[in-house]
Amino acid sequence: MTPTLLLVAKAPVRGLVKTRLAADVGEAAATEIAAAALLDTIEACTLAVGPDRCRLALSGDVSAAVRAEEIRAAVIGWTITPQRGNGFGERLANAHADVTGPVVQIGMDTPQVTPAGLLAVARSLIAADAVLAPAEDGGWWALALRDPAAAGALIDVPMSTPETYAATRSALQRRGLRVAEGDRLRDVDHVTDVAPVAVAAPHTRFAAAAAEIARVTR
Repeated sequence: MTPTLLLVAKAPVRGLVKTRLAADVGEAAATEIAAAALLDTIEACTLAVGPDRCRLALSGDVSAAVRAEEIRAAVIGWTITPQRGNGFGERLANAHADVTGPVVQIGMDTPQVTPAGLLAVARSLIAADAVLAPAEDGGWWALALRDPAAAGALIDVPMSTPETYAATRSALQRRGLRVAEGDRLRDVDHVTDVAPVAVAAPHTRFAAAAAEIARVTR
């Protein structure tokens, strides 16, 4: 079973991404981190299933983004759609609604993710209706669904809280879905997340951006 990989992301435009991180390292550095994370995630998705099975639900204007030309080149062959909806849960549900068949949805906050890791999440759908992979902060970094319509459960789930994983799992189970748990990863929201994630993925663009931040802030 080859899924569609659905990346839900923001264009890395200065002042509009990684605002919590920017409070510690500045807007320019935080935007570089976001751009590197996005590019690494795009690459992992493409290597996992090929560009023709990848979708990007995008918020923001790539033409105004850091590393815009690299991003455009990286998503050649992808299907790109704008995010739509009010709250984040609604935007996620709408992005899933554009997909037919099994889907693995991720964001851009876990640049250490590998093609093998994405495919492992997809394989777990063999014995489950949904796979939810937790993040260390209480959220989740990946959601796989046999039926994308089940993402309607996300609309009323409070996002970006320490209870988001538990609330999402409960919402899916209330729909009668069998929910498996994926591997736990650390996502990048704060300055304390940067070094551990860079260590976990030392050969990535993210690690290079993190090293540059460390160099200039010594």
